[in-house]
Amino acid sequence: MLVDRKEKALKKLRKDLRSGLYSYLVLLLLEREEELHGYAIRKRLEELSDGRIVPSEGALYDILKSLRKSGLVQDTWAEVGGRPRKYYSLTKLGREVLSELRMEIGAIMETLERMEGDG
Repeated sequence: MLVDRKEKALKKLRKDLRSGLYSYLVLLLLEREEELHGYAIRKRLEELSDGRIVPSEGALYDILKSLRKSGLVQDTWAEVGGRPRKYYSLTKLGREVLSELRMEIGAIMETLERMEGDG
């Protein structure tokens, strides 16, 4: 029973942590790469994290949909190799929000380093 509670707690906390973190990483990646389609975003995250951060396709498209709805990213269609692809890029608002988030992530990282350094 204790194992079940532990697994449930870990599952929920990981989901919560990843949800916001994946959104932040997608914004960072779009700032860096300027414009990418969904599959390329997923592959770049996989490459940059050595396979440790790979959102499912469904999760990634939910994140992109949410970011678009918030006005942080925009999408455009382009035909590549005879196939239509939806490309995503940051909006001006997305760049502003990313700048603020970057400062917040910096503060979180500093705090984590201090806390882990105390142990």
